[in-house]
Order: sequence, then C-alpha cells, then structure tokens
Amino acid sequence: MLAPINKLLGGRKVILASQSPWRRQILENISFPMEVIPSSFEENLDKSQFAHAWEYVVSTSEGKAIDVASKQKGRPDCAVTVGADTVIEKDGEILEKPHTPDNARKMLNKLNGTTHNVYTGVTLAWWAGSMGGDMNTHSFYEGTEVTFSTHSDDIIESYIESGEPLEKAGGYGIQGLGGTLVQGVRGDYLNVVGLPLHRLCVELLTVLRSMNR
Repeated sequence: MLAPINKLLGGRKVILASQSPWRRQILENISFPMEVIPSSFEENLDKSQFAHAWEYVVSTSEGKAIDVASKQKGRPDCAVTVGADTVIEKDGEILEKPHTPDNARKMLNKLNGTTHNVYTGVTLAWWAGSMGGDMNTHSFYEGTEVTFSTHSDDIIESYIESGEPLEKAGGYGIQGLGGTLVQGVRGDYLNVVGLPLHRLCVELLTVLRSMNR
C-alpha cells in the first residue's frame, strides 16, 4: 500500500505530530516518507465530557494534528500532518500514563487476568490548495482487545521495578517486557503499540486521492 501513497505524495512528506519513539519506529520500519514535529498540545481534556474513550482519543489527536499543521501553511514539501493518541479503557475508565510506581501498580492490578480495550485516535490535517487555503481534517479511531493472563504479585512488582510501566498508557508496553503479561490480542497489534498502521494507510490513501482530484 505504500507505493501508491508515495506516488500521490509526489516527493512531499507526511508530518508526524508525535514525540512517541514507537510511532516513529512503526513508520521508519517501512521507510515511510515522514518528518517528526512533536506537538505542544496539552493533553488535558476533561475526560468526563466524553461518553466513550474513543471520542476522547480522537479529540486529543485532533488537537495534536491541528497544533502542528497550523505551522505548516504554505509549506510545499508538506502534504499531511498526522496526530495520534492512545489510551487503555477498562470498565469505562480511561487509563493513561501512570507516572508513578503506585499508579502503575493500581493499573496493572486492574488489568490483571482480564480483557481491556486499547483505543488510538488519529487525525489527518492538511491545507487546501498548493499555497494553503482552508485547513481540512479527517479523524478516525481503531480499537483492539488485549487479554492479560493472571499474574502473581511478585510478577507485577518485578515488572514495575523494571521501570517500563511508567510513561506507558495503561502501565505496560506490549512491545517490551509488558508483552510477557499479555495472553492474547484481538485486532490490530500495532494499534496497541500506538499507531494502527494498516488503517492509517487506508485513510491516508483516501485523503491523498481526494487532494489530487
């Protein structure tokens, strides 16, 4: 799917509005034509204002994409800006990054021996016209079910001591040691890492085709 995307880009780049090394790596693994410009959008939206977790991540991804895209107007080598946000949802509660070992412990115990949802919201933002007219956006989300097997307290504690749970949505990184806690994944694995690559390519291809009509 990358070949037709490259053709439609015509040498232009896609801007990744994220500081996540995992999202960057996912795209670098396929030699995706991108430039990374981290967003300064403050991820502090009021979760209580959203009926579903996917609505929350979509809104956050919009904020990130628009923040970076607004600074690219009139830039001829930039085609589209991509913003993304990932959260864990369990029993209606949104679990983001724990930041402290105590919070990580609470999250991991909540997920232990159960199935939870991982949602990633993605927004594509671009300027209409070669010199930048109005900004357009297109948003979507992907959901994946992840099941943890049941682990003893010492396993949970040893994982927390590794330091990996901190700064990871839901308190674990499936691409690292956290993968040893996971019994099964139903859906897009890369969505759990932080970017639903297949869906991104499908949506990006649609947007680029509409831009090139």
